[in-house]
Amino acid sequence: QVSTQSTWDIMIDGVTALLNMEKALEKGQDISALAGPRQDPEHTFYGSWDAVQSAKKEFLTKPPYDVEVGINKVKVKLNHNSKGATEHGNCMSHHLTEPMYNKLKDRLTPNGITLDKCIKTGVENPGHPTITTVGMVAGDEQCYQLFKELFDPVISERHGGYGPDAIHTSDLDLSGVKKFNVSMEDQKKYIRSTRVRTGRSIQGIPLPPSCNKAERRKVEELLTNALTKLSGDLAGDYFPLAGSDSYAAKPRGMSAHEEEQLRNDHFLFQEPDSTLLISSGMHREWPDARGIFHNKEKNALVWVNEEDHMRIISMEMGADIVSVFARFVRLVNAVEEVVRSSAGVGFSHSAHLGYILTCPSNLGTGLRASMMIKLPLLGARKDFVAICTRYRLQPRGAAGVDSAFDGTFDISNSDRLGKSEVELVNIMIDGVTALLNMEKALERGESI
Repeated sequence: QVSTQSTWDIMIDGVTALLNMEKALEKGQDISALAGPRQDPEHTFYGSWDAVQSAKKEFLTKPPYDVEVGINKVKVKLNHNSKGATEHGNCMSHHLTEPMYNKLKDRLTPNGITLDKCIKTGVENPGHPTITTVGMVAGDEQCYQLFKELFDPVISERHGGYGPDAIHTSDLDLSGVKKFNVSMEDQKKYIRSTRVRTGRSIQGIPLPPSCNKAERRKVEELLTNALTKLSGDLAGDYFPLAGSDSYAAKPRGMSAHEEEQLRNDHFLFQEPDSTLLISSGMHREWPDARGIFHNKEKNALVWVNEEDHMRIISMEMGADIVSVFARFVRLVNAVEEVVRSSAGVGFSHSAHLGYILTCPSNLGTGLRASMMIKLPLLGARKDFVAICTRYRLQPRGAAGVDSAFDGTFDISNSDRLGKSEVELVNIMIDGVTALLNMEKALERGESI
């Protein structure tokens, strides 16, 4: 017997699906995906609460194993629980319940994205030793609305209580950025580099966890046609990853040596060797249609088809955050202008969530302002992560989110949503200043 509530839910889900089909047809889109879950790539993994729980239990104790990544079949060893967690601690696991799963599991976005696809990375990865991972991703921009019963509390936890009806704010006014009151001597001693980055998604194309090969190539085509029209000090060229044959102007991409050098110089993203990325499906057909655009000075970069459709980055050696942010503002505005004018498409955005990106942690501004700094004494303390959290900062190892702490840290703002770009840059400035003062006090043998 079906309850009155269940009947009501069935009606709502059915009407929602029909309306999504009608709107898709109005846009001239194919609605075949609405007849069932997306198959390329696979989007059905569990189907029942018992299967979700069984998979979570499996990956808590799953021994390390080798996988082959991408079209080059690079061997990667995966360990989903390297720190030996006894239960799942990611945000998704804190909020997903059996009634909620049963309510949402059969819903599909117009692109055929399922709840199973969104939660797979959190089911397979219990958590991270230094960062409370989100545990879910979006396969397209509609996921945030269709599965809002789960996304909303996850977003609230990750973004400090951000409410389901809150409105995001934006501010790119350079005059609001604080002065970085650290002596030139200390800057040279402790700070290696400064960067500001954000992400953007192209409307109407599934995000990297869910897009197929043709859709990923479409993103590359749209972006390369636009980015190569940038002018002045932002003018540059696009370089596909070694082995990618998707970009006709550079068949087979850059050389393996060029790629390795860009990565060693911290200009290029890493290969997908993270369990978080691989569980999400962002490694498929690697390195096809992935690459980097950079200007001649390599201080204005755009990553294509990594974790998001694009990552827009301003960076330079040293600690001149004002210079880096000023270039960032010009670069973001210029990229949006050339994409709109040459491709006729905009970026995924809403008043509530700001810019729509793959991971809920990057919603809003998507902005990550960071400095690579040396903190050998402070970074060795057991409470280092807690100290960073107090200042709304996120510490990472020098080689990225999953790398070990070795005394040099990538320190950035932890918030993205509900605060403006200028506010987040100032949070990073204040926090880094405080950390440097603590490191100097420890050098003098003082208590902090």
